[in-house]
Amino acid sequence: MALNRIAVMGAGAVGCYYGAMLGRAGHPVTLIGRAQHVEAVRRSGLRLQTSAFDGHVKLQASTTPDALRGAELVLFSVKSTDTEAAGKAMAPYLGREASILTLQNGVDNAERLAATLGREVIPAVVYCAVEMAGAGHVRHHGRGELVIGRSKDSAAIVAAFGAAGVSVEISDNVAGTLWAKLVVNSAYNALSAITQLPYGRLVANAGVPAIMGDVVDECLAVAGAAGVNIPGDMHEAVRRIAQTMPGQFSSTAQDLARKKKTEIEHLNGFVVRKGEALGVRTPVNRTLLALVKALENRG
Repeated sequence: MALNRIAVMGAGAVGCYYGAMLGRAGHPVTLIGRAQHVEAVRRSGLRLQTSAFDGHVKLQASTTPDALRGAELVLFSVKSTDTEAAGKAMAPYLGREASILTLQNGVDNAERLAATLGREVIPAVVYCAVEMAGAGHVRHHGRGELVIGRSKDSAAIVAAFGAAGVSVEISDNVAGTLWAKLVVNSAYNALSAITQLPYGRLVANAGVPAIMGDVVDECLAVAGAAGVNIPGDMHEAVRRIAQTMPGQFSSTAQDLARKKKTEIEHLNGFVVRKGEALGVRTPVNRTLLALVKALENRG
């Protein structure tokens, strides 16, 4: 089955990037987002800025979830804090056969959304450095590949994204891969937010790599107690991020800079809560969570 008509629920940086890539490949794409952003896209199209392309992509845009009607694939990319509310808002407009793919931070969004909707939701792990550079303008800094769970529509999703130049891998251990992304986010997001530094400059500060190592150790202990198999060497994976994306600010840093609510409760906060439930101490994650929440409340 081909997935042609695509809607993006939550047209932030991630949703806009993948929506624009699919739109460039010829898919009818509708972005559902905030009014200022929607107005800019309606007026001029979405500006997609990458190392190889800088131009406007003509997409449909709406501020209301009824624009989901007729979509064969929904890219669900709202903030983790809004998962249930957005799920309830879009439920009346989803086609029975529509595929839903979550492009979110955190490890439990697909499970939470599936419970809200009462239907299958496909989890995805997003590896993409991207930011909103203004209304109707998404800037890509690197990578872009996805890892998704196996479902009846996985092959069609791989084909649609592949034709748009986006690599997608189907995994039978997507839970472990989601946890691997959580470990990286837990190591970088809070520290980048607190210091307002990009990754390369962040790790150059004395003591920071050691703190990151402690975060990784706590995350791995919690994952082990939960019976999650995280693939690869996470300490090496965390070190490599600063080398491959030295100029990247974390999404949490970007949210704090814009005085927006962060997803920290679903990153370090998730590790803390899961650790409490499993009897695993997570003092470094708890400290980073408290500091980001304090800065968030100050803003």
